[in-house]
Amino acid sequence: MLQTELINSAGGVYVIEKLQQRRAYNTASRRGYSDISYLLQSHLMNLKKALFLIILLAISPAIFAQTKKLEPAGTALRRPKLVVGLVVDQMRWDYLYRYYDRYTSGGFRRMLNQGFSCENTNIDYIPTITAIGHSSIYTGSVPAIHGIAGNDFIIKATGKPTYCTEDTSVTGVGGVSEGKMSPRNLLASTITDELKLATNFRSKVFGIALKDRGAILPAGHTPNAAFWYDGGNGNWITSTFYMKELPEWLKKFNDQKLVEKYMKQDWNTLYPISTYVQSSPDNNPYETKYAGATTPTFPIKTSEMKGYAAIRSTPYGNTLTFDMARALIDNEGMGRDQTTDFLAVSLSSIDHLGHQLGPNSVEMEDAFLRLDRDLASFLTYLDEKIGKGQYTVFLTADHGGAHNPNLLSDKNIPAGVWPSATILANLNAALEAKYSVKNIVTSFMNYQVQLSHKNMEAAKLNQDAVRADCVEFLKKQDGVAFIVDMVDVNSVNIPEELRQRIVKGYNAERSGEIQIVLKPGWYQGPKTGTSHGTWNPYDTHIPLVWMGWGIQPGKTYAPISMTDIAPTVAALLHIQAPNGSIGKPITEMLYW
Repeated sequence: MLQTELINSAGGVYVIEKLQQRRAYNTASRRGYSDISYLLQSHLMNLKKALFLIILLAISPAIFAQTKKLEPAGTALRRPKLVVGLVVDQMRWDYLYRYYDRYTSGGFRRMLNQGFSCENTNIDYIPTITAIGHSSIYTGSVPAIHGIAGNDFIIKATGKPTYCTEDTSVTGVGGVSEGKMSPRNLLASTITDELKLATNFRSKVFGIALKDRGAILPAGHTPNAAFWYDGGNGNWITSTFYMKELPEWLKKFNDQKLVEKYMKQDWNTLYPISTYVQSSPDNNPYETKYAGATTPTFPIKTSEMKGYAAIRSTPYGNTLTFDMARALIDNEGMGRDQTTDFLAVSLSSIDHLGHQLGPNSVEMEDAFLRLDRDLASFLTYLDEKIGKGQYTVFLTADHGGAHNPNLLSDKNIPAGVWPSATILANLNAALEAKYSVKNIVTSFMNYQVQLSHKNMEAAKLNQDAVRADCVEFLKKQDGVAFIVDMVDVNSVNIPEELRQRIVKGYNAERSGEIQIVLKPGWYQGPKTGTSHGTWNPYDTHIPLVWMGWGIQPGKTYAPISMTDIAPTVAALLHIQAPNGSIGKPITEMLYW
């Protein structure tokens, strides 16, 4: 029910609609009620209020005779001191609850109980890939607009394979192997860029992650810096896009050699292994063994692993990332004045563990129990450093991950591993037999048919005919639900929801010509561990939990899209949404 509140101030009477009115309207519109029916019901229920207001107008002409502000002139716009975005790479939504009973009170459970959870948040495009997810979270946009069409994609105009953040015009700073990176391939602004613009570049913005793409894409085009991990030397590094030399504090942080400290500890379960009832038996055929191990079981001898890159596939990678976040906040003075700062953090180790071991492994359960402790420690640090109620944090994921298809098959659930390499070879052989041209299809990257335009143009092939042949061949393969030629996307007989996701995920300059949609439970990838990239809920249903300044505790089951995150931050901060944003603010949780 709509409510009003009368406030007497400076001789005038002001009628203020309570926050519940806005929340009720937004909730109604998200659930599909028409604006007209909602407004009619509201007006019928509030005839008494209208009559009361008429009486007020008669006795209080000062209400509209004067123009007054609720806050005196010169009052600073209220914003949090710091916004922290946490993206857990490959975190399925159900991880929030699968291990809920074992989480501490200060980590995931604190965010769920003290914050606002959007329980029905989904990715609204395919393919569901890391670089796309990070870009879409922070731009409020989709590959069709922001241009990040995968971790890797092909520039059609040149045929050049391109890594999402590669930039040969820059060099690495502090690293030995992974430094030629920048955000230049991202074609839209991010919410972090918009914060910079809104404050005339006074806000401090940083991005950090073990993966370069997890740090660079969220930080946007205008950050103070993005820092990522170099597996060649164990250092946090950057590129000359941001600076010519690492700051002194980061050099000292790298000199601590925390990687070596963590890896010397080995990795065993936090609790007796018999208590890990949410996981498959520790020794099972669905997991990939660590190098040098005879079984995929605990204890895991991290002290015997070779190379600095190995920490990425352990929970210590997340711990190291939080260590880096604290050091950055401390040394860069983030959240210390009234100009809002933004720290974008991506936690990459869950993705590495998922690909290797899958979501049903004891290792994954233990990794989330450890991540929960790391999160609790970090939130306590923010309470002490920035102040309770002075910062806003949101936690989400770039994508989820499937159950291992062999595990599902063994449990009589339809699933399978799509043999993409074999199918690609057979398709090219069929095309060569017909057209006498080799390697017409270069790959099925991003679940799309990538064609060699160079080879087809040299042979003067009819590209429409080639695409039609590809479609007919692929339709007959096991595990295929739909094959969609993007030229015909609006006429193909597929569910409308899938059509919209395909259109949003297709970038005309960087995506393949034909979209492959597999049946539920199927993916292309290894037989052990897991993968992602598909349209199914296990890949697209992601967590989204908010807590802190400006956030009303609660939850909603209304449909929310990944692209709603950036415009919601924009609404919270009273700044413009990113320039390619197609999302909508989640206003029912906001208060100022």
